[in-house]
Amino acid sequence: MRLNQNTLLLGKKVVLVPYTSEHVPSRYHEWMKSEELQRLTASEPLTLEQEYAMQCSWQEDADKCTFIVLDAEKWQAQPGATEESCMVGDVNLFLTDLEDLTLGEIEVMIAEPSCRGKGLGTEAVLAMLSYVTTLGLTKFEAKIGQGNEPSIRMFQKLHFEQVATSSVFQEVTLRLTVSESEHQWLLEQTSHVEEKPYRDGSAEPC
Repeated sequence: MRLNQNTLLLGKKVVLVPYTSEHVPSRYHEWMKSEELQRLTASEPLTLEQEYAMQCSWQEDADKCTFIVLDAEKWQAQPGATEESCMVGDVNLFLTDLEDLTLGEIEVMIAEPSCRGKGLGTEAVLAMLSYVTTLGLTKFEAKIGQGNEPSIRMFQKLHFEQVATSSVFQEVTLRLTVSESEHQWLLEQTSHVEEKPYRDGSAEPC
């Protein structure tokens, strides 16, 4: 989504930056060679060229929004540190029904094993939800593998409720509708998140 290509979201545990071509070869492509991550994200292995094409799609398509998740502590503690050295995962949202632009499907991946279970995924999802509600989205779904208990529990803590189970795809669907009270709760949870310009608007086009 070109709308977020110059947006950086700074939280306490994570920094969210747009997914650019610079993130592909050194970390992202290596992550997605992992059979565990392929299973958890229901992904197929891609060639490097296919990964670049996928990145371009996430950057350009109006129905997708993605941020790379950086470890905020590492990013802030090392002035001049490259984003690639601080990458821990990504958080994505895409519109699943072009007749209902208030509905989006959200997913998060903390790819670095040492960074799991520390709340980075939780803050990344909260920051993404807060960001896209300003774009008019009010309903969210998360589809998670039945065996991925940590992810299911995390979304339930964020007020998502399980609404469906698919034995064919071995996944559960959780949903959140952002009412006025939920929106207020979301604002409280993300009051510390700062929105800043990303590289002074110099994100490279595909």
